[in-house]
Amino acid sequence: MHIQTDDLNELEFPELLAEISPFAFSKKTADRIAAIRPFDIDAAELSLKKVAEYVSSFESDNAIPFSEFEDIDEELKLMLIENFRLDNAAFLKIKSLTEQIARLQKFYPIHSDIFLHLNNDVKDLEYRKEIVDKIDKVFNRFGEVKSDSSPILKALRHDISHARKAIQENFNRALTGLTNTDYLDDIRESIVDDQRVLAVKSAYKKRVPGRVLGLSKTGSITYIQPESVVKHQFKLREDIEEEKKEVDKILRKLTFEISEFQPQLYSYQKYIFDLDVTRAKAKFAEKIGGILPKINRHRTMRLVNAFHPLLLIRNQVEKKKIFPQTLTLTEQNRILCISGPNAGGKSITLKTVGLLQLMIQSGILVPVHPKSEMFFFEKLMTDIGDNQSIENHLSTYSSRLKKMAKIIKEADSKTLLLIDEFGTGSDPELGGALAESFLEFFYDKKSFSIITTHYTNIKLVIEQLPNATNAAMLFDENSLEPLYKLEVGQAGSSFTFEVAAKNKIPKFIIESAKKKVEHDIINLDKTIVKLQQEKFEVEKLKTDLTEKRDSTQNKKENLEKLNDQLEQKLFNFQKLYEDEHRKLQFGNKVEAFIDSYVKGKSRKLVVADFVKILEQEKFRKLGSDKDETKRLLVVKRKITQQLKKVDVQEKIVETNEKLEDKRQKERAVWMKVGQRVRIPGSTSVGTIEKIDKNGKVSVNYGTFKTQISGDELERI
Repeated sequence: MHIQTDDLNELEFPELLAEISPFAFSKKTADRIAAIRPFDIDAAELSLKKVAEYVSSFESDNAIPFSEFEDIDEELKLMLIENFRLDNAAFLKIKSLTEQIARLQKFYPIHSDIFLHLNNDVKDLEYRKEIVDKIDKVFNRFGEVKSDSSPILKALRHDISHARKAIQENFNRALTGLTNTDYLDDIRESIVDDQRVLAVKSAYKKRVPGRVLGLSKTGSITYIQPESVVKHQFKLREDIEEEKKEVDKILRKLTFEISEFQPQLYSYQKYIFDLDVTRAKAKFAEKIGGILPKINRHRTMRLVNAFHPLLLIRNQVEKKKIFPQTLTLTEQNRILCISGPNAGGKSITLKTVGLLQLMIQSGILVPVHPKSEMFFFEKLMTDIGDNQSIENHLSTYSSRLKKMAKIIKEADSKTLLLIDEFGTGSDPELGGALAESFLEFFYDKKSFSIITTHYTNIKLVIEQLPNATNAAMLFDENSLEPLYKLEVGQAGSSFTFEVAAKNKIPKFIIESAKKKVEHDIINLDKTIVKLQQEKFEVEKLKTDLTEKRDSTQNKKENLEKLNDQLEQKLFNFQKLYEDEHRKLQFGNKVEAFIDSYVKGKSRKLVVADFVKILEQEKFRKLGSDKDETKRLLVVKRKITQQLKKVDVQEKIVETNEKLEDKRQKERAVWMKVGQRVRIPGSTSVGTIEKIDKNGKVSVNYGTFKTQISGDELERI
């Protein structure tokens, strides 16, 4: 996408990137994010899919094993210098980076159906386990060089340990030998140059053999290293120096060995930086509720419940309500002209569309409804806000004309234009005429445009252009408060005199101003206001009725379902009770047989009585099957009744159709030129001026005309 820095600034794109940067692990990644610019559709779409996949990991148990890292750019350069030696920290960074790649290469294939595009990036990297193995061979888990790294280092560290032990033992022996003398000061010992020394009173210093390492500030104490320790101390120093040389030799060798993998490490570093950018975008998307809308290759933009991301963040912090906007741009509806009062949200709507377009073309998810659709532009040009140039001594109007000249030169069918306060800054009549010519030029160029204006002539031109649409930011006429809702399909009023009255401008001044304005313009503005308010009220009533209807239907269905469940439970309980009662009776009879048999009743008679009971149970069983058949008949009757209800409903529909035919015949009688009519629910009355063959009726409201279906009118 081609876009100027001034346009990026007007749409607050740098501020948006500044909100994403803090999510990056690396400072270099944050700098890369700050420098993001829109790219071509294929690269942007791939980036969007990766970010969307990463966002999905936040919403599931499949957390991507990617954590903080340190970049190794400097190490990648230095390791190629002959005989150079990296320090301990550098090797640990290289190991950590390599292990991150290993974890990701192991993780993504397990969830390849979820992280398809993220997996494609990492699977082609050449993972070299030797890097980790070589570093682990030299370093322990604390980042220290192992003694086993070389036989020489192992021997040196053994000698160092032995020397330290000898120093400790000999010093303690010397200290114990002087304990019962007056030679030592009360502190007994101290540390000088990381060596234990005896704190000898200066008066007795010649009586204690050893090396003097210093005096106290007052000179009363002489610090002496015992003679038995001195030789071991010199040996320790020599061994430590040799150890440093050996460690240096080991690390130079390791640096040379790791440098062979420099190409692989470079690819790891590049991949990790890219993944860090993707993760930062995903974290930002999680914060604003960003999603991946449908990306069209044809030219259709359909934004549903679109939020301005920066305003969304600010309002979330301040706990204020934010209002989303819904609009559509297509080849058949390329230009949207938004009108309405100041502070009603026109400019924010403009900036919302522009910023969301920049985001989607930069691989950043956008805060819109999932049903939204977007496509890509090759150019995005803006004229928003006050562009007065102090340095060039240009007025606001001159500055805007200069910018408009540039827009006219570059605009084409693949351009999105966002122009605020279209045509303002000069004489209203002359400026309006010039703005009208600009509009016609952009229309002929087939540019996609969203403009805001207060000019009535621009609103009227939009109504006449087939591929352009008026829209209004709704305003409550009673409270004179903005509703921050975009209503597409109608022009809005500026509420000039109403807002002036609310701000306590004297009534006589407002009346005087009204007289100075053409009568027809005032009436048109009043009509627009009235229609706008009535449409808003009708839409609100329609929404309320729809919600109530849906709620009532849901309650009805839930009650019917609950009733069916209760009936089924009652039937089950009754059946269970009958079964349990029958089993109890049968048990009692068997118990009676046993008692009679015990008391001496003949076995033959007992068996005969038992057989009788079996026969009775057999007939009962057959009877229960008949009862089940009866129950099925009852169900069949219920179904038949339901079908009858459907027949009744069909008859109702048929009756309604007959009534509608009757209304059509009645309408044909009174629907004629000159008849006074109105839209149901509206108070505005017009006169039928013309009726075409398709049933479309031209209605004259006095200050303007409109076309509407005859079915939507009622006579007065």
